[in-house]
Amino acid sequence: MAEEYPSLFRSEEMSLIQLYVHTEVAHDTVAEVAALGNVQFKDLNPDVNAFQRSFVGEVRRIDEMARRIRFFSTQLAKANASHPDHPIPIRSLEDTPIISITGPRAQTMRDDLDSTLTQHEERLAQMNESYSTLRERERELLEAKEVLRSTKGFFERAASIPSEIRQSIDDGTQPLLSHEDREAQVSAGDGSQFDFEFVAGTINRERLPTFERILWRVLRGNLYMNHTDITQPFVDPISGVSTYKNVFIIFAHGSTLLAKIRKVAESMGGTLYPVDASAGKRMDALKEVGARLEDLSNVLVRMESSRDQELKVLGENLKGWESVVNREKRVWECLNLWSYDASRKTLIAEGWAPTRDIVRIQAALRHAQEASGASIAPLLHILPTPHNVQPPTFHRTNKFTEAFQTIIDSYGVASYQEVNPALFATVTFPFLFAVMFGDVGHATLMTVAAALMITFEKKLAKADTGEIIGTFFYGRYIILLMGIFSIFTGMIYNDIFSKGMHLFHTGWTWPHKEGSITAVPNGHTYPFGIDPTWHGADNSLVFINSYKMKQSIILGVIHMTFAICLQLPNYLHFGENSSIWAEFVPQILFLHSIFGYLVIMIIAKWCTDWSSPSITTSPPNLLNMLIYMFLSPGTINEKEQMYAGQGFVQQLLLYIALICVPWMLLAKPYLLWREHKNKMGRGYRTVGHGQNGEAREADDEIIQGEEEGEGHAEAESEEHFEMGEIAVHQIIHTIEFCLGCISNTASYLRLWALSLAHAQLSEVMWDMTMAKALGPTGWQGVLGLVFIFVMWFQMSVGILCVMEGLSAFLHALRLHWYVSNVQ
Repeated sequence: MAEEYPSLFRSEEMSLIQLYVHTEVAHDTVAEVAALGNVQFKDLNPDVNAFQRSFVGEVRRIDEMARRIRFFSTQLAKANASHPDHPIPIRSLEDTPIISITGPRAQTMRDDLDSTLTQHEERLAQMNESYSTLRERERELLEAKEVLRSTKGFFERAASIPSEIRQSIDDGTQPLLSHEDREAQVSAGDGSQFDFEFVAGTINRERLPTFERILWRVLRGNLYMNHTDITQPFVDPISGVSTYKNVFIIFAHGSTLLAKIRKVAESMGGTLYPVDASAGKRMDALKEVGARLEDLSNVLVRMESSRDQELKVLGENLKGWESVVNREKRVWECLNLWSYDASRKTLIAEGWAPTRDIVRIQAALRHAQEASGASIAPLLHILPTPHNVQPPTFHRTNKFTEAFQTIIDSYGVASYQEVNPALFATVTFPFLFAVMFGDVGHATLMTVAAALMITFEKKLAKADTGEIIGTFFYGRYIILLMGIFSIFTGMIYNDIFSKGMHLFHTGWTWPHKEGSITAVPNGHTYPFGIDPTWHGADNSLVFINSYKMKQSIILGVIHMTFAICLQLPNYLHFGENSSIWAEFVPQILFLHSIFGYLVIMIIAKWCTDWSSPSITTSPPNLLNMLIYMFLSPGTINEKEQMYAGQGFVQQLLLYIALICVPWMLLAKPYLLWREHKNKMGRGYRTVGHGQNGEAREADDEIIQGEEEGEGHAEAESEEHFEMGEIAVHQIIHTIEFCLGCISNTASYLRLWALSLAHAQLSEVMWDMTMAKALGPTGWQGVLGLVFIFVMWFQMSVGILCVMEGLSAFLHALRLHWYVSNVQ
């Protein structure tokens, strides 16, 4: 295999390699090898805790650098969210100068980057703290300003009301706003003065009703309260949450009640502000607050400008720093997998690599030595692969095959050197999709969209397209093939936006007469696809329904046969000749004795001219034929018999299918048991192998001993062979296959259902929109046609192309599950 050029048919041949690397060149070695992307290193320290490994300090340092970068990203996102009109640009990774992590100055680069990130974090954190403090101070001044304005208006309204307060202090019913220990005086319009005590402040608008009820109950109604709304919301500088508040002023008797009011207000999250009873002092305080707000606004503007400049610097370098930190983290995590010899200052690594890439890896090791300036070169050895170890599977992909490989790998990665179904999925997947989606018009839109993504793929790869658009862009080549195949099937269905295409001479002629008419054959045969005359017929749905249902059965049986045939190259490659006769042959016979026969009968029924006078029987119901093939073997309705000896043939096929069940059930366990007995009779077991030719568990010392010729006699250690486990496994496998043949054949009927649904939905959408808009004439008709066309086109793209396309995609994904698991 090493001399053969690898292909997509199987995974590439892998070699077990061992590296001896000096510590001074270890970092650059990992970085250079990682750039190739084709080496999988083994963990040589499985028993060592993650916090006790050799380079845990470097990993923690890199993690701290990553935390700072995440902090910068969060700050940039918040800044852009708060100022969407003037976002801070973030330079893409492609436009950022590449920062090398190798070479003699690599350590200095890491130290400088760590220092730079620390300085930026400290500076930005200090700016954020100062900004938050200034914003909080601004909020307090704004609240104080609103309190002064509101209390000024209250006192002005109170002064305009004629005084009805009694001057007698001996009366026990003296009003609330008059007492001996007054703290402030207000001059009324007529020169009289009022004595009162009050508390003023702000509180959250949502808590105001609760605040009023609590005060009323605590003070038992001995208060007078007035409040007004503050129209301007207050935005928290940290969380960005907007809060609406109200200004309140409360009058009460005595210091005890005032103290209770203050406690309740503070417990409810209110803020109290000192307000003088004198109008002159309130005016001076208002002017002072306004001046301080103006100064504070100037400071905030300069602070925001400085912060934006800092964020711009971060935006220009963020992606580059993030790339460096991610690469560094992967390097040090990889080095923690290696074994460290402290006495020799040498690292030992083991891993898997494609055999044909060994030369490239050796070149990367030499480049790492030259870049680091080390005197000791890394050494690479190719180790023999232990018999009990299966190499990992490596499929080399490109931008075309990557998406197909991802789809197949989602069901499970094929074992080492097994046939890769992704190679065939590049054709079968878009074809099965096209069977369900076939429409020339919709497929053309899909093909154009995929072609545009491929044409501008370099620009789209650099742009941040988001998760949804990014997913479509990742599968652009799948979409392209699905569109091309759908154009082909649309030509076969003769569908373009639910309308027929008269590309060739039709085979039917409509008589010119009134009422219900029946088309008659004119001697022509439509050369490709369905005759467009069927699109206008009343029995069109019956014909198309029957055709697509039988077509889905034929394609399903072909696809399942292909999946079973993929096992044959695996059996031949791994030398499992017994599996060919014990599994492959009975599976093929079982499938085709039932469903293969059904496919032949479908084709024969299509090819028979039932209107010919020489045909004396009527067209048979193939579903009933298949059912009675099991219920009444050998019995055929003479009126529906298609050929002589049909009963005997169906009975024979049924017996073959029944024989295949015990064949699959018993042959494989018996062959394995006989092979085990032959090994026992020879007195030795196969070195490095256990039951069924499977790899047995063994440690490195045993493997090393076996490599040196130290075999183990059967008398010393009897090979484990459990016939019961093999029998149970074979029973499950046989039942799963037999039931799967039926269920999966029925599952392929989704090709019929999805295709029919897509065609009918497209026809209904056309009849309800464009068909009605094509009738009216004049400028009103033209205007209506334009409006209806835009609506119809949007619905076609959104519903029929996107939603129906995704539905067909998922069903095609399900149908490929069988191929991915059977082989």
